[in-house]
Amino acid sequence: MATTLQLTGSPSLALKALPSFEGLKRSPSTLRVPTSLGASGVGFDRRCFRGLVVKAATVVSPKFTFLKPLGDRVLVKIKTSEEKTGGGILLPTTAQSKPQGGEVVAVGEGKSIGKKTIDPSVQTGVQIVYSKYAGTEMEFNGSNHLILKEDDIVGVLETDDVKDLKPLNDRVLIKVAEAEEKTAGGLLLTEAAKEKPSIGTVIAVGPGPLDEEGNRLPLTVTTGSTVLYSKYAGSEFKGADDSDYIALRASDVMAILSS
Repeated sequence: MATTLQLTGSPSLALKALPSFEGLKRSPSTLRVPTSLGASGVGFDRRCFRGLVVKAATVVSPKFTFLKPLGDRVLVKIKTSEEKTGGGILLPTTAQSKPQGGEVVAVGEGKSIGKKTIDPSVQTGVQIVYSKYAGTEMEFNGSNHLILKEDDIVGVLETDDVKDLKPLNDRVLIKVAEAEEKTAGGLLLTEAAKEKPSIGTVIAVGPGPLDEEGNRLPLTVTTGSTVLYSKYAGSEFKGADDSDYIALRASDVMAILSS
């Protein structure tokens, strides 16, 4: 039998207790949720939550124990999130940063450009860093994995420090310049008022992109150069020395600076 669950109370209490989500509408003092009562309890009408979307990883059935990527795709076992800070403080789930790295566990046969077959740039067993929103997540063999194209791989990381990242293809690694501590007039700036710079020093470059015949084109950006780069480009990282680093495509470098 269909019924209506009605919660009444103080208008201010109802507003404070109920978070605001896009797609969920609430009245100032009363929340009415259509429900169906049965042996299992209260079941909410899914139409009330039409605006809520929950994204979950694809789950591969346990009966499949082997996965072979096709073309220039690779399968990566995602590195687990850090549960503690560097000082040993436990982090709540909401504060744990989503990892952008993992171990390559399977690679495709490569991609064809013209009459050439280009072998994968990475091999199984190496640790890589990839673009933040790349690929498709899946649960495979009881662990979280990501299948993505090789072009979404930022670089190979052989140590735990991002400054040792070896960029792939047309990517470059830049050490971000420190923010200005004072204004031009000499006023000290607070942390909140410091403008994040888009200037840094190139510390590593990739081998370059492939042309239409499958040949590498060397990058015009070289290590040691001070560059101006696009403000919202690339993937940002924090190094072991507490410095900021960014890995981006060479096309996002807008100018070379010199004195």
